[in-house]
Amino acid sequence: MRTLLPSHTPATVTTAARRRHIIHCAGKRSDSFSIGSSISDWQSSCAILSSKVVSQEQSDSLISAVNNNGAGISDLNLVPFNNNNKSIQSKKPLSISDLSPAPMHGSNLRVAYQGVPGAYSEAAAGKAYPNCQAIPCDQFEVAFQAVELWIADRAVLPVENSLGGSIHRNYDLLLRHRLHIVGEVQLPVHHCLMALPGVRKEFLTRVISHPQGLAQCEHTLTKLGLNVAREAVDDTAGAAEFIAANNIRDTAAIASAHAAEIYGLEILEDGIQDDASNVTRFVMLAREPIIPRTDRPFKTSIVFAHEKGTCVLFKVLSAFAFRNISLTKIESRPNHNVPIRLVDEASVGTAKHFEYMFYIDFEASMAEPRAQNALAEVQEFTSFLRVLGSYPMDMTSWSPSSSSSSSSTFSL
Repeated sequence: MRTLLPSHTPATVTTAARRRHIIHCAGKRSDSFSIGSSISDWQSSCAILSSKVVSQEQSDSLISAVNNNGAGISDLNLVPFNNNNKSIQSKKPLSISDLSPAPMHGSNLRVAYQGVPGAYSEAAAGKAYPNCQAIPCDQFEVAFQAVELWIADRAVLPVENSLGGSIHRNYDLLLRHRLHIVGEVQLPVHHCLMALPGVRKEFLTRVISHPQGLAQCEHTLTKLGLNVAREAVDDTAGAAEFIAANNIRDTAAIASAHAAEIYGLEILEDGIQDDASNVTRFVMLAREPIIPRTDRPFKTSIVFAHEKGTCVLFKVLSAFAFRNISLTKIESRPNHNVPIRLVDEASVGTAKHFEYMFYIDFEASMAEPRAQNALAEVQEFTSFLRVLGSYPMDMTSWSPSSSSSSSSTFSL
């Protein structure tokens, strides 16, 4: 998505975050963040991952890394694994126990998120799994693949925002990949307008941020009287990083106050979201599902379709209404396998109907008989049904007035 071309001489950004590694696809940037305690740990991890993906006879060739486009491990911009490296040889070899799922909480848990340090997704990962080892990824799909390839134990990704709506990309990826939703976290979002120190608002010519960030601040930007172009980039913190790295003085970013602190930017306007009640919902993903329980509020997410179109939607909804099960979300996405269904009518000709997949969240645990009975009935009406996860609801209390402090706390 990033197509911005800096018109100024790049400046060096000397922050600790930019001296580390980030998981990325081939051809993308490889900015920052460590995944192991040292480069040798990360190299050893990659070596173990290589043996899990390809046979021992192919271990000397390029292997598939985080992405599926055929890129090799060399695309991670890491120092090549060298048997002559004494620092690596002195390390204890990793065993299968090193690749087993980490505890639900704790400092050993590796959590993938989309963005760079300072992103709201990083804050959500910290709220979901305190003291975890956050692993930045440059794309949503890379975060999915990081968990699938055992580079990360969990992924925390946004699915909807109270102002901007659904993040459709992640709904499509939930269907494409076989990860399970094991939890959710709701994060209050507090946006700031920031630029390089000394830059004044009246001299700005453009504002950059993630598309959701721009949408959530659209009316406020207009009220500020800024005659600026609005351009989308990969993520909010990435916009701040881009301005700082390229010393661009005619551009401002919309990001968190923590991002401004990381990349040395000055906050021009604080709290510029259109509504103080600006909350983003994230889901936590794992390779294995959790066991549903009934001792606390649970939510279940499903996706379904029918080969004869959307005519079964009413019947599906009735299965939940009859059992007094509340729905919290319903989302439709195009059925990429069969996007259009043709119906021939002799009297009127051929009708073209769009085909959809339906995503539903409902407030019930799969351990409850009413939820099991509801899905048994739904299965009778559908040609495809998949449970994405049954997981605890986020019951954290919050208030709009505390959004700023909460967002700052979770970013640490």
